[in-house]
Amino acid sequence: MPLENALAYLRAAASGRRIPPVAVIFGPHAFLREFILDSIVRAIVADGCKYRGFQIGAGDDYGALLNELRAPDLFAPTLAIACRVLRSRRDRADDADPGDSRRPGNGAGEPALIEALEDFRGPGHLVLLYERDNAPAKVRRAVEKSALMVNCMRPFDNQIDQYVLAFAASLGLKLSPAATDMLISRHGGDIAAIANALSKVTIFTEPGKPVQPGDLDEPGARRMPEQFELAESLANGRTSATLAQLGRAFSLGRDGFEILAVEIIPVMRRMMIAAALLGSGGNSGSVAAALGMPPQSGMVTRAIEGARRFGLRRLERAYWRACAMDAGFKNGLMKEREQALAGLLLDLMSRPE
Repeated sequence: MPLENALAYLRAAASGRRIPPVAVIFGPHAFLREFILDSIVRAIVADGCKYRGFQIGAGDDYGALLNELRAPDLFAPTLAIACRVLRSRRDRADDADPGDSRRPGNGAGEPALIEALEDFRGPGHLVLLYERDNAPAKVRRAVEKSALMVNCMRPFDNQIDQYVLAFAASLGLKLSPAATDMLISRHGGDIAAIANALSKVTIFTEPGKPVQPGDLDEPGARRMPEQFELAESLANGRTSATLAQLGRAFSLGRDGFEILAVEIIPVMRRMMIAAALLGSGGNSGSVAAALGMPPQSGMVTRAIEGARRFGLRRLERAYWRACAMDAGFKNGLMKEREQALAGLLLDLMSRPE
């Protein structure tokens, strides 16, 4: 089977795709690896398989896993075996051949695993998760024709909205366009936070009813502001809401350096890019292309609105002041972070152009 990325697998899984006997998961994105593993295990356990989990560390071999593959089980004719190969095993020398009696663990190393993979045809399932960027070449060659192989790469910015919809589909949710935009504007490229927010929505959302932006808000005035919520209020020009969220974030433990570096400076940069392009005759399409996002993205819309609201000169002044403030925070020259950030936001949002 051809190598797939995580997004392609999630889309195929939403359409009811059957899982082949062997699945191999790897890639640099840790959350996607775990999400794909959980998705596959849930799918095959729902078919009536009995689940078994294994973990292979630096000093372990595949003996227990191989014994489980070969041992009959009268009470569970089909097994769902998930094996996580830890990153610590990556630095080991290659295992000896099964017939090499000079090495301990004879017959339980990687060659024995490869032989078992080549012979494995079900009726159960074996899922291998490698906590590394690539699976071993020998393993990939042994299963490339029949196994499902998922490479969990870091998503590009223009794929975030597609991941949001894929996560929602895997949880049986339908998202309204406004709810999708809210999730992206709050969490940006943090797809783990997006998946977590969608998982919480499943607790109280009515089945079949589209999720609205209000369903994504936690009740209570003292809740911790979501990441990027302050940036959204800033781009929309809501001065009182921005200052209130800033004060609540500080009172509930968020760090001023993190707020400045993750929320305020990036949203200023996006608005500056939009203001510069619009001032030179560009349109929303050129702004979206420069930001690397789809034109219908809420982040693009808010960047354009903020650019028109504040103007390029005011944004430039505030941006350089924010960069100097960031350096002051890092060097320990500025102690009153909440007051400094509040002054920066007031100066940007209140001064006439």
